Parts: sequence; structure tokens; C-alpha cells
Amino acid sequence: MFSGAYAILYAFFDATNRLDRAAMRRKVEGSITAGAHGIAALGLATQVAKLSRDERHQIMDWVAEDVAGRVPVAFTIFGATAEEQIAEAHRARSAGANWLIHQPPPKDRIAPERLGDFFAEVIGTSGLPAGIQNAPAYLGIGLDMQGVTDLARRVPSLKMLKGEGPAIEIAETIAGLGPGFPVFNGRGGLELIDNLRAGCAGVIVAPDAIDVIAHAIDAYRGGRLEEADVHYRRALPTIVFVMQSLDTLITYGKRLTALRLGLGPVHDRAPVLGPTAFGLEVTERLARDLGRLP
Repeated sequence: MFSGAYAILYAFFDATNRLDRAAMRRKVEGSITAGAHGIAALGLATQVAKLSRDERHQIMDWVAEDVAGRVPVAFTIFGATAEEQIAEAHRARSAGANWLIHQPPPKDRIAPERLGDFFAEVIGTSGLPAGIQNAPAYLGIGLDMQGVTDLARRVPSLKMLKGEGPAIEIAETIAGLGPGFPVFNGRGGLELIDNLRAGCAGVIVAPDAIDVIAHAIDAYRGGRLEEADVHYRRALPTIVFVMQSLDTLITYGKRLTALRLGLGPVHDRAPVLGPTAFGLEVTERLARDLGRLP
């Protein structure tokens, strides 16, 4: 369950600014058929901070329904207080999640020195295996290496870590946590092969190039290292393009995924980075290079 390439879903909206049911279903189906080892939702790529509580719960229900037990499902748990995260964790379990990823509260709602205590309070309250998202570069708050290892020793129900950092930093984190503690990286799959060499259990990435990334991981696991490198090199132009920033990921990664899935126009929920003509040209070229998702 804690391994491989997880596709973390974008939130697709319709022309009335409501969640697009058909597009969300198509994204799940395309990701699984393309080889994703798991499906995740409600993280940064899902624009979770822009979703209402009811919308978050709707996505939980839709994802569990569409996955239908074919691969594991993980939901990121978002909330400004421990009470909110505990309630969301129980809701995720009732929807059918297999495991959870607790995100830090907004940086203006908690002192950095309190973050470890916060995670210790919320992790495991649902009875599901749980991890944390440690992405200070994107969230503005996170644990340092000592904080992560202390939390792992302090909280036995902490089962994994979702990091967002260079492979050299992830390697140090993995060494500090010790063998057998699953660590995922994100960053769109950047440095994928080096992450695997460093000991990463896998990656949690948006669906833009999920097929190629999953094939690379499968090849690496099978000892076909040259094949893994070929797949990674094929995905790399897309990874570099969409991971310039979180805003770039949401604007162009979502459109790239829509093109590969054969979906219609992408409707943005403000505030958002507006696409440029050149950005759309690059997006369309990358989609042609990668081909259609099944």
C-alpha cells in the first residue's frame, strides 16, 4: 500500500464553478488504466484550500466510488485545528480511504515549535494508517529532520512520510528514519530515479505523466534500470515545465492532463495564474509528445 506511483487528483470545475463529476471520474479511470499504483486526493494539486468542507467530502465519496477497491486510496487531511483534522479523518475513513496524509495547519494558525505536538494529537485518531505531508517549501511550515525522526519514534501510528524536496535531502530523511519506514516524494516526479535509489517507496504526483512515471517505477523495481531511465527522460520535460511553481502546476498541469484525457475546456477557480498563449502552446506540445491517456 505504501509504494509506487500515486496519482493525486486535480479538482476539475465546470462552467458554473461546481466540481465536475464526469471529469473527476475520467481522471480516476485514466490514471488507474495508465498504471497508477494508487489514487490520492485533497492535496495541494487538488487545491484543497479552495474547497468547502462539503466539496472535500464529495470528492472523497466520488473517488472511493470510482476506484472501487482496484488500488489503494489515500486522502490528504486538511484543517486549521486538531478538532477539524480529526473530524475530517473520520469522514475519510467512512468514505473508504485506506490511509491518510495529514497536512500541517496554515502557517498563521500554529507556531512552528508546536507542529510536532499537533501531528501527535491527530495522527491515528481515525484508526487508519496515517502519515504527514512535510513540504515547507510549498506550505511555509514543516518539520526539520530531527522533528520528523522524533515524531516517528513518539507516535507508533505514524506509518509514512510525504516529502517534497531534493533527492539528497530525502536520502538523509530516509537514513534518519531507518529501514522499513516508507517515504514518498512529490515534486511532480523530479529526480525520480535518484529518489528510488535513495530508498523512496514511491512518489505522489499529479496525473500529467502518471503513465510514464508508473512505468519507470515498475521497470526500476524489476531491475530494468536502463528502461527506467528511458521512461524518466520521456517524462522529464513535462515535470520541469509544470513544477516551476504550484501556480504553474495548477494552471498548466491541469490543462495538460485534460488534453491527455480528452476532456473539454478547463475552468479555473479564482484566484489562479492565468494561462498565456505561449504557455498553452507548450502544454499542447507536451500533450502531443506524451500521447493520450487510456
